[in-house]
Amino acid sequence: MPFEGSSIMEFKTIDELVDIKDKIVLLRADLNVPIKDGDVSDTTRIEKVKPTIESLIKKGAKILVMSHMGRPKGEVVPELSLEMILPSLKTIWDVDVQFVNDCIGETVHNQVAKMTAGDICLLENVRFHPEEEENNPEFTKKLAEIADFYVNDAFSVSHRAHSSSEGLGHVLPGYAGLFLHDEVMALTNSLESPKKPMMAIVGGSKVSTKLELLENLSQKSDHLVIGGAMANTFLKAQGKEVGKSLSEDDMIDTAKEIMAKASQNNCEIILPVDCVTADKLEEGVQTFTCDIEHIPAENMILDVGHKTVDIIDGALQKSHTVIWNGPLGVFEISPFDEGTSKLAQLVAKYTQSGQIMSVAGGGDTIAALNKAGTVDDFTYVSAAGGAFLEWMEGKLLPGIKVLIER
Repeated sequence: MPFEGSSIMEFKTIDELVDIKDKIVLLRADLNVPIKDGDVSDTTRIEKVKPTIESLIKKGAKILVMSHMGRPKGEVVPELSLEMILPSLKTIWDVDVQFVNDCIGETVHNQVAKMTAGDICLLENVRFHPEEEENNPEFTKKLAEIADFYVNDAFSVSHRAHSSSEGLGHVLPGYAGLFLHDEVMALTNSLESPKKPMMAIVGGSKVSTKLELLENLSQKSDHLVIGGAMANTFLKAQGKEVGKSLSEDDMIDTAKEIMAKASQNNCEIILPVDCVTADKLEEGVQTFTCDIEHIPAENMILDVGHKTVDIIDGALQKSHTVIWNGPLGVFEISPFDEGTSKLAQLVAKYTQSGQIMSVAGGGDTIAALNKAGTVDDFTYVSAAGGAFLEWMEGKLLPGIKVLIER
């Protein structure tokens, strides 16, 4: 399937899977969902894969669902068994789902022998085997030996070159699930062929963890908003004092280089002009809002101020595409969530009015948007963390690449 504005020329989805009645489909989903008191506390990832499940059932496939849960490090950890999510799968997918306590071997073969068209079986945590994360070819063959087709519907793990997310694409006919396809399309269109002007909003604590992202976006964006503690490093690079705020002094020269590259690419970098500060980070602490030039020496920058949000809004009103990764302040603790929340509400407003297409992703970003009550008002919100970040860095993920190459 062609992607507008992308070098990706062919991308097969399950829409192209025909005549698969009674065929065995190995479906890689991301069912690594949060568990609280034995119950699934957030069913988003289960809900997202439902359209793919329904499509495969309608086609009469026998569906083996595989996923990981947590980080068992190649050992069987009962607390990370996927069996505990079985009730949620049955409820949300509205079908019966069987379970087998391994993902390879005789137990899986015996279960498949009992399956009929449209049946679903959930396999045990694939990371209980150390060979999974090693992308071990022999383990990959054991996963594949009983299946006819491989479907990847887990964008969030597609940056991992593991057996279940990349290796299988080399040994079975590989297709993208509907959720993965939608995610890749949204991200590709926002980054590779955005309607201009484009704004990128990047927050977080360290420049070093988002260096490639900043470098890539400084070449593609018209406006690059930098917030969170990483903005302090850029402010220092401009010769400003930031009090006791978190910063990376060893990245100051890098920040200068990014600003220079942005200028060469006609990308305007927007940094805080005012901020909310405090002498400690805790609920109910006394705060002091000031211009960047007047930060008390004993205080820390913990959020952007109203003037900064107004400046961003001015650029936002001229934009047609917005990509967002990372909060502007320490949003987990009030009142340092106000800057992020106000900006989220503005992006949501312009999205709903049809002025902009907005794409956001990453765990902290989603949590911040949820807190602001705007997560459903963006064009697309990606639950992927590392995969979203690497895609925004301009990388072709291993789990996507293998589908294209085949």
